[in-house]
Amino acid sequence: MESTVFVLDDDGMVRNALLRLLASAGLSARGFAAADEFLCTPLPDTPCCLLLDMKMPGSDGFEVVRRLEQRGDAIPVIFISGYGTIPATVMAMKAGAHEFLTKPIEDERLLNAVRDALTIAERQRHLRAEHAASASRLETLTPREREVLELAIGGLLNKQIATELGISEITVKVHKRRVMDKMQTKTLADLVRAAERLQIHSARQR
Repeated sequence: MESTVFVLDDDGMVRNALLRLLASAGLSARGFAAADEFLCTPLPDTPCCLLLDMKMPGSDGFEVVRRLEQRGDAIPVIFISGYGTIPATVMAMKAGAHEFLTKPIEDERLLNAVRDALTIAERQRHLRAEHAASASRLETLTPREREVLELAIGGLLNKQIATELGISEITVKVHKRRVMDKMQTKTLADLVRAAERLQIHSARQR
């Protein structure tokens, strides 16, 4: 899957040098001179990261990160700056930066940081897809199956679930099997983990 590295730096010479370096490493990259220009560009549905100058006219790097997070596009960010002070580094890390690099940047260090960021982006993309699939499967459950799910993940036995819902133990077994099939889980432990990812809480604990 092709990935994309976005380069946001108002210094044209620095921006073009970074784009050339990324291209020489076989990476697809796009450059932007202004924050608003980048923020108006839809992000691709593929792994991507952002090389971001910390200080720019208008919106600085922190504002860019904040606006990305607000719209749900939190991608790995590598801050680049001409001022490698400890306070600046701390601020960048608190803002969620994957890495903080000081100009002039060693080529290999930058490329390693980019590759690491893209690996993280791919992992995040996989988790989002997995979460969306689990949420879609959850929507296929009937109200009764949802009740069985919420009791089962609390560790209740079939007999206890039957008593709780006022149905037979055999009916509970049928509903639980349907829940497992629809959620594509093989064991109760798998079902508990899927529920945790979806932030579903048990209706009752043993």
